Amino acid sequence: MPEKRNVLFLAAEAEPFVKIGGLGEVAGSLPRALNALCASKHEVGALQVEVRLVLPFHGGIQRLGLEFRREKRFFVQFLGEELPVEVLSFEADGVVTYFIHSALIPPDSEVYSTDPQEDALKYTFFSFTALQLGEQLGWHPHVVHLNDWHTALAAYLMRFDPNLAPRFQQTVALISLHNLPYMGPRLFSLMEAQQLPRLDSPELPEWARDMPLPMGLYAADHIVAVSPSYAREILTSAHGCGLEGFLRKRRSHITGILNGLDETQWNPAQDAYLVEGYHAPNLEGKLANKRALQEEMGLIQDAQIPLLAVVSRMDTQKGIDLIPSVLQRCTALQHTDWQLVVLGTGDKRIEKMMLDLEKELPQQVRVVLRFDRPLSHRIFAGADILLLPSRYEPCGLTQMIAMRYGCVPVAHAVGGLRDTIRDQGAGNHQNGYLFYRFTPNAFARALSRALRDYGISERWRLVQLNGMQQDFSWSASAHKYLELYQALSRARKRSSD
Repeated sequence: MPEKRNVLFLAAEAEPFVKIGGLGEVAGSLPRALNALCASKHEVGALQVEVRLVLPFHGGIQRLGLEFRREKRFFVQFLGEELPVEVLSFEADGVVTYFIHSALIPPDSEVYSTDPQEDALKYTFFSFTALQLGEQLGWHPHVVHLNDWHTALAAYLMRFDPNLAPRFQQTVALISLHNLPYMGPRLFSLMEAQQLPRLDSPELPEWARDMPLPMGLYAADHIVAVSPSYAREILTSAHGCGLEGFLRKRRSHITGILNGLDETQWNPAQDAYLVEGYHAPNLEGKLANKRALQEEMGLIQDAQIPLLAVVSRMDTQKGIDLIPSVLQRCTALQHTDWQLVVLGTGDKRIEKMMLDLEKELPQQVRVVLRFDRPLSHRIFAGADILLLPSRYEPCGLTQMIAMRYGCVPVAHAVGGLRDTIRDQGAGNHQNGYLFYRFTPNAFARALSRALRDYGISERWRLVQLNGMQQDFSWSASAHKYLELYQALSRARKRSSD
């Protein structure tokens, strides 16, 4: 008989219920990919898993109008009170999702509040309550898979909460690290009120000992960075955010596994948002989408004009602030017509920078400051080049989506961008363009090389097709997670026997 492992997967957001950023896309796709892999009877070392997802019952989810199943009502001892909790569930695409409904997860609040203390209370309560689902529902997890600071505290509770720890001696705590700088709010007062033991280990800097992500990283059996390059980068002073010393000591407990892409959702051949579907090697449909995007944006409709794009959160992490100076320095742009479409929202300073660029170049630049999923699909399908000058990028899905749509990335060689984009030295396998120093000049040189190749139709078509034909599905990564679950489960069982 194959081994069977139950995996409880905790996240703040997950498609199709709620998605704010890349975490929502991953948390929606990975459990589905793991369950589908095991449902297909494919065995990895004779291991089979069932992954169940747990989310807070955010107001946005409540307003979806879905028919949720009422699973359980119980009380939780939290901050000296007996608080009522209701657990609801919904099954879709082979994944059972549980939703924790409570007064501490108010229906009128955002997924991520601007008030750190509101989120501290909400996600501490969520992590504490989610760990009690196994006992309440009769489905005990062998692996608890956590994601970022919002659920990281659960690893600490599994090991050090005197009431919870005895239940989880043989249970693996695994954290996927999507974005290290976001460590969460300080929890000292909440920990004190909940009578949780303080973390006094000298392995962590003192300032980090009451922050949920460092606490979780300290207590977890294993840490998964969401790309191999990011797993190496977090060990350096440039990207370790002050935890690099601690992380270097845990090096043997850190693995880099590249995120995958939901290729059914991002498929130019069957994308309902496009004016015409297309697939490799036939790219006529992409030209039709380019003309349609130019028309929609009020730009000159000309297939020969290189159409650049930015689809991004307006954040300093994303390096968008480099773009105006790069457009001025790129000599190739100075000798040709070009167009730029920008879609995103976020930092008001960067938003203004993009609007100023549009005012300066009204015939060439269009800026749309909002979250617009259908428009993002149309931009990937219509644009020729995607600009990705991220200061750091743990994994990134945007470059994978762009390549799948024949939109060629020009990106800073960090994290998952370095792991997915092949540039110089790749020969006939090239699928994009990279720059290695985070400077306007380096970015401009990479963009100039892309524009030079754009003018050579056979060369450009090869780069496009290489990206479109690359396998970005979850299949390979899901196999790696299965193997890791198995190894960690066996190690945990040995250590607790």
